[in-house]
Amino acid sequence: MRVFVTGGTGLIGSAVVAELLGNGHTVLALARSDASALAAETAGAEPLRGGLADLDILRAGVAQADGVIHLAFANDFSSPEALARAVAEESAALATLGEELVGSDRPFVTVSGTPYAPGRVSTEADPVPTDGPVGGRGRAVTEVLGLASRGVRSTAVRLPRTVHNQGTGGFAGLLTGIARQTGVSGYPGDGAQRWPAVHALDAAVLLRLALEQAEAGTAWHAVADEGDKVRDIAAVIGRRLGLPVESVPAETYGPLGPIFAADQPSSSTHTRQALGWEPKHPSLLEDLENIQP
Repeated sequence: MRVFVTGGTGLIGSAVVAELLGNGHTVLALARSDASALAAETAGAEPLRGGLADLDILRAGVAQADGVIHLAFANDFSSPEALARAVAEESAALATLGEELVGSDRPFVTVSGTPYAPGRVSTEADPVPTDGPVGGRGRAVTEVLGLASRGVRSTAVRLPRTVHNQGTGGFAGLLTGIARQTGVSGYPGDGAQRWPAVHALDAAVLLRLALEQAEAGTAWHAVADEGDKVRDIAAVIGRRLGLPVESVPAETYGPLGPIFAADQPSSSTHTRQALGWEPKHPSLLEDLENIQP
């Protein structure tokens, strides 16, 4: 299958491109810079120059592909306004990609976050949030899944709060970055809240399986660790960086503060049973041992 991939040179995307190429697919990778184009080419993909806001380029990518995997996101959490712009850009891109696929029965795999289920572990049957700081992403993904009724084999892989590789990535990576800046390895509240996690190489396998096998309109959980306590994550970060570990105000994390403070464990039992997915790579707490002082 020739697969058009957005975000193909990021932490998750580079793992996905390698997974696709290693399983007999070819890849056309959206590349927003010369450096990204070179990285895609070096990995064995064909680069397509353009960014997520270049809607005509996205249409051209779909026209050349048997399927689409969307991973790109601006990841600008510096302010509520910056986050809102990133969500709006992605929403327009998803709508464009989806419209180009209508009536083709081609696979369209996008990503979202695992949902929050008060007082329990969330499952694939739970809806993604459509309000709050990233509610727009939930609404856009819901629209994508709705394309199942219009001849698109659309599916969503829900990624946990931390997708990691070699000690970097996701919310745990943000905690590490803030710890380096502030000199404190912090956690919001009492740190008992739990975050799910997955290794990027395991997430890549699930994204490939969804592309190849998933039925239209379905959602899957790329969860290896159901929930690590945030204070345990912060403890490893603090030990690796030689920094004190303590509670800090949720405002430390800007627009992500409410999300960081929430207990949000998640299960992947249905995903493992239905798609035969089995994570094999190190857990988050093991992988964080790769953080360098």
